[in-house]
Amino acid sequence: MMTPAQTVQTWRMGTAGGAEPPPGPFVPGGTAANPRPDERWRYRAVFISDLHLGTPGCQAGALLDFIKYNPAQTIYLVGDIVDGWQLRRKWFWPQAHNDVLQKLLRLARKGTKVVFVPGNHDEFARQFDGHHFGGIEVRNEATHVTANGRRLWVVHGDQFDGVVQCAPWLAHLGDHLYGLALRLNRHFNSARARMGLPYWSLSQYLKHKVKKAVNYVSDFEVAVAKEAQNRGYDGVVCGHIHRPEMRDINGVLYVNDGDWVESLSAAAETHSGEMRLIHWAQESQLPAGVGTDVPVSVAAGGA
Repeated sequence: MMTPAQTVQTWRMGTAGGAEPPPGPFVPGGTAANPRPDERWRYRAVFISDLHLGTPGCQAGALLDFIKYNPAQTIYLVGDIVDGWQLRRKWFWPQAHNDVLQKLLRLARKGTKVVFVPGNHDEFARQFDGHHFGGIEVRNEATHVTANGRRLWVVHGDQFDGVVQCAPWLAHLGDHLYGLALRLNRHFNSARARMGLPYWSLSQYLKHKVKKAVNYVSDFEVAVAKEAQNRGYDGVVCGHIHRPEMRDINGVLYVNDGDWVESLSAAAETHSGEMRLIHWAQESQLPAGVGTDVPVSVAAGGA
């Protein structure tokens, strides 16, 4: 048995050499092909954000598969887990979305540390900073210390979005337009699937082609990394902009774990302290539960 298809970008923090190979296939209830310090966990920590539960765009099925095949000692939910903006406008809550929450609560009960860092779409939870619900800890921001001692700031990132902070009405308008793009994306990919073509994100393509959007992303990344450095951190893990990325920015490791609407991506820390960016893809030509771990690139150096 192998895991669903995924590609893995790796970064060994503070090391000039190559990265370790991806962990072996994990069999729930069994052992991995490669030994780990604790056979129960595939990763030391996993970071996921921007699930947008409560919207038709949420890829809940793929997310459940990812959680199943990538158990971790600690799971950070880095904001926009539940989309309060959309739910206020129109209620949408299928069983798959409920399954995601139940899975996270069950993991917390069974010993996984689950930390919820709210974002702007679930900002209603920020008033509960420091509280625990069903074993899940709520923190408006968190500090994660890797196995090799590096300190990572964990924050959603919306406070670095000038539109959200200075023009909330424009942010809500953009959310409406983004929802329209996602609906078009679903119809577009339904047609591609009928032709035997793989998934392709129209909205991601449009964002990458628009110069202002590219500049916005770059400014956001630099601002988040600079604030992490000012606070004395070695790196930062965030979400918000739905663009998975892992790179060095002026000596600070910047990691954006992406989203589960378009990118289907997450960040993870191995038991040796190496950070990974995982792109989780359900390939239509593969049977359910089949795939490989593929290292696509290695970034040398560190924060």
